[in-house]
Amino acid sequence: MSIPLVSFFVSLLGIIMMIWHKLSLFKKGVIEDSKLSHPFAIDIEKIKYFTSKGAKKLRYGLLFVALKSSIKTSNFLKAKWSVFTSWLKIKMMERNLNTIDGVKEKKEVSKYLRVISEYQKKIRNMKHRIKKEEGLD
Repeated sequence: MSIPLVSFFVSLLGIIMMIWHKLSLFKKGVIEDSKLSHPFAIDIEKIKYFTSKGAKKLRYGLLFVALKSSIKTSNFLKAKWSVFTSWLKIKMMERNLNTIDGVKEKKEVSKYLRVISEYQKKIRNMKHRIKKEEGLD
């Protein structure tokens, strides 16, 4: 037989013997303490405590960094927004002054929009006239 096959069966036999030993102790009513007896074994409760303590510190730190960055970002955006609005106002004033003799040139309105607006005015006038005649005003 090959070496891996022999080592597999030897380890299987060892596992079966350990389980048989535990079952025999359980049948006799002997309950062993489940604490680790090895001197280099780490206490799980200490690990949980220090992990939770570190997680709390990390959480507070991340919260502080997030708040600080959001406040700085909002202040930065407010400053840039005020600069932008003042720049925009200046540009609008320059544009208004650049028109011919201070009179704005009217853009040509499309024929379709003009027809629709005239139609709306006519309907509004008709409604007003009907309300006046019926005395609903």
